[in-house]
Amino acid sequence: MKIFVCVKQVPESSNVAVDENGVLIRDGVESKMNPYDLYALETALKLKEQLGAEVTVITMGPPQAESVIKEAYMMGVDHGYILSDRKFAGADVLATSYTISQGIKSIGEPDLIICGKQTTDGDTAQVGPAIAEYLNMPHVAWVTKIIEADNQGIIVEMDMADTVETVKMQYPCLITVEKGIFQPRLPSYRKKLATKDKPVIMKTFADFFDQDPNRYGLSGSPTQVERIFNPESNGEKVIWEGTGEELSNQMFTKLKELKFI
Repeated sequence: MKIFVCVKQVPESSNVAVDENGVLIRDGVESKMNPYDLYALETALKLKEQLGAEVTVITMGPPQAESVIKEAYMMGVDHGYILSDRKFAGADVLATSYTISQGIKSIGEPDLIICGKQTTDGDTAQVGPAIAEYLNMPHVAWVTKIIEADNQGIIVEMDMADTVETVKMQYPCLITVEKGIFQPRLPSYRKKLATKDKPVIMKTFADFFDQDPNRYGLSGSPTQVERIFNPESNGEKVIWEGTGEELSNQMFTKLKELKFI
């Protein structure tokens, strides 16, 4: 059984510059693995332990995104790929999803693809399902629990806000997982030493089956970000004194004034 996990390197800080095309300038910015992807990795590793699966991790980004692959190696992942090419720069959700789908096709045919629910820099929660659509495979988003899994298919619980649904799918398929599905493990120092020379394979545009440059990057993006900006910070601080009843009344009045209630 082959499991692919899609991960992303995201900025550690919310204070990131944006270029004239509305694209985050990531050069020189401290980065980390997208927190939601840690839950996807843990889900894959749990299934690896249960079913003897082989886990491959994939990321799309500049060459420095290799660090998130190295981190995944320290958790127990078997193989790692980075999709990196100047032609991929400036991609929106659709172009990103298409690029990753082409990367997956160039690597092999997974039985199961696992993605984190969303990324902390884009927050669209659309890339996972879009990858599945491009690969023409069934998918379930917002998975909160793996009920049962074997070498033929998987049964999961899906959080639909007002209801919880149970879904059974045969492989190949894709799921996106919520935070809390499992507790992510910490990177292992022993595995760090064991995998320090383990290669990260880079795939570029030249490795893809579809060689139409208009499907990738800014050229392949039907949408563009009009504006990205940091929210205004409110540094106002108020200290109240009084009895419990007086403080609760002040709190109620303030929350009402701010239209929180």
